[in-house]
Amino acid sequence: MKNSILIKSGIPLFIVLIAFVAAAIMIKSRKPPEQVPVEIPAFLVDAKEVTTEQVSFIVKSQGNVVPRNKTALSAQVSGQVVNLSDVFVAGGTFKKGDVLATLEQDDYRTDLKLAEAELAQAQAALQEEIARGKVAEQEWRSVSSVAPPELGLRKPQLAKEQANVKAAEAKLERAKRNLARTQITAPYNGIVVERNIDLGQFVTMGSVLGTIYSTDTAEVRLPITDSDLMFINIAGQSNEDAPVLLTASVGGVKRTWQGNLVRSEGILDTGSRVVYAIVEVKDPYNMESSHNAPLRFGQFVEAEITSRKNEELMVLPRSILRLDDTILTVNDNREIEIKPVEVARTTAKEVFIRSGIQQGTLVVRSAVPNPYNGMKVRLPGDEPVLSDAAESDTLDDNEKVEGNTSEGGN
Repeated sequence: MKNSILIKSGIPLFIVLIAFVAAAIMIKSRKPPEQVPVEIPAFLVDAKEVTTEQVSFIVKSQGNVVPRNKTALSAQVSGQVVNLSDVFVAGGTFKKGDVLATLEQDDYRTDLKLAEAELAQAQAALQEEIARGKVAEQEWRSVSSVAPPELGLRKPQLAKEQANVKAAEAKLERAKRNLARTQITAPYNGIVVERNIDLGQFVTMGSVLGTIYSTDTAEVRLPITDSDLMFINIAGQSNEDAPVLLTASVGGVKRTWQGNLVRSEGILDTGSRVVYAIVEVKDPYNMESSHNAPLRFGQFVEAEITSRKNEELMVLPRSILRLDDTILTVNDNREIEIKPVEVARTTAKEVFIRSGIQQGTLVVRSAVPNPYNGMKVRLPGDEPVLSDAAESDTLDDNEKVEGNTSEGGN
């Protein structure tokens, strides 16, 4: 009875022991799974070769149109205004030499006649004194062989009469000038901005009669930054004027005018830190049909100044340049190289590089997150290449597999 109980209770224990032994044998004899490395290709970038090209820079600025000559007409004599020209009104245009206003001339004509009479008297007295001197010389020589004294020949009296003639001539010239000054004439071709007198008004010497602007030449005062100043030629600093294209909207239509950069003011503005350049435009009011439309004073215009100097530069998109003036390039081993460059100029869309990279260098044009020197990359069309991180992961996995295999063998 006891033996049968022991047999019944020992069989399950024996079976469990056999199962444990079999499981242990199976575990130790199991082969490790084959490790297949995950291939992570190198970062794909867009890179293109760079080439140099002839670059002529255009510097943009803006300013207002002003006259080259701006004159406040003043009276040089006093008198009543007796006549005004039809063009001597605000907005009227005139030619050089046109009479704009006339003052009363009667008193000045009288002064002219008096000056002419005084000159005639002085000239008559001079001729009389010359005759007296000749008579005195003849009388002296008739009574004495000694050289006559100057007083005996009336030379002092002759000099006095000659001085009187010069004084009378000067008075006549002044009388003529004063008479001519009663007519206010235009000093140049221009336009009337303001008139301060009217018919019948009495004006005194020095009174301002009106304001006029010259229409022969207009000027545009353009602010130029110090960085842009090196790209343009200014008269006095070069042999040729730089051409300037001026544009403005007139009546909703875009108009253009051609000008020349002739000089700079030569002083750096302490407030804005710019240098003002002067552009000249001939015949702004189109009196000689020089332009498609008149360029009126006070007009706001935008200017494009073309540089005369061409440079061999590399032109790249503005987004390529990094904040520290470096760019990303790809070497022959398909690795990133960060190179510092010398920037000649930047615009909103382009960057102009003078040096730092060679012609034919592959420059990365796409975004690369966290780039560093030696970073593996690939170009479109390249065979997949494992990145540095992928290669590192593969090595680590192989080491683990080899370690597990060796343990199992033991």
